[in-house]
Order: sequence, then C-alpha cells, then structure tokens
Amino acid sequence: MATNHYVKNSELREEIIRCKKNDVLSEEAINMFIILAKKYSNKYQYMYEEDREDCISFAVMDCYLYWRGYDPERSQNAFAYYTQIVKNGFAKGWRRLYGNLPKSRKISLSTNNIYNI
Repeated sequence: MATNHYVKNSELREEIIRCKKNDVLSEEAINMFIILAKKYSNKYQYMYEEDREDCISFAVMDCYLYWRGYDPERSQNAFAYYTQIVKNGFAKGWRRLYGNLPKSRKISLSTNNIYNI
C-alpha cells in the first residue's frame, strides 16, 4: 500500500496488474497517481498555488485516461511509465493554462528605448 509520500514500483505494478485483470481502475491506483503527480509538482515553482493544483489535475487525468497502456510483460517498471505520463500531463496543463510563451520578448518602456525587459 502506498504511503502518503512515496509510491513503490512493485506496489504500483501489482495494483495496475490487478486493475487490468478487473478492467477497472481502483481507488488505490488513483491515489498512487495523485502521489506521483504531487511529488513531481515539487520540481517547479509556481506563481499561484492554483496553477500547481491545475497541473496536478491534468497529470492525474492523463494517468486515468492512459492507465491501460502499461504492459507488464514488456516492462517491469510501471513507475517510469506513469511518471512519464505525469510529466506529459504537466506539460499539457501548462500549455493549456499559458499557451506557448515565447522564450524572450523585448518590451520598450520608454520613448528613447532605454528600458527594455
């Protein structure tokens, strides 16, 4: 069983195998996805806490949508598979919240172009 702070690969793998056998995602598996997403969210700083929560929601939703894609016969590492889905969910959420922001933009704040951002 996953603790509040950590998800073990073996536990996640076993839970997903059980879920695939029953063809229903269990509450325990969803809780593991939430823990993965919350841990991943700590890698970044957010201007608003709501942005972090939104990105976590996008990541968990992606795990929910794509949980059947994990093949335990191809890979023993369910943790890596779902962590990648979480990463992609965060990127998708960030793009949806903020769009594709340009890397740099110069804005003139004065008429003689002395101050630029």
